[in-house]
Amino acid sequence: MSTIAIAGGHGKIALILGRLLAERGHTVRGLIRNPDQADDLRAVGIEPVIADLESESDIASAIRGADAVVFAAGAGPGSGDARKKTV
Repeated sequence: MSTIAIAGGHGKIALILGRLLAERGHTVRGLIRNPDQADDLRAVGIEPVIADLESESDIASAIRGADAVVFAAGAGPGSGDARKKTV
């Protein structure tokens, strides 16, 4: 099966997608900024990975070995092009 990383791993879409992928046997990594959200991801079969979407080194580490990356991160306050370009 594939390994899939989801940026914005705690959002509604990411949690639904991650659960569905995990149920089908894929390894799913959910990229999150807030470690307090990790248990929510684990509860649906997603491996939480703490990462800053505006840090190239964080992103490179978090997606290393992934077969696909899904960008499901919202554009919250202060979010700019840098977040999207890094991913």
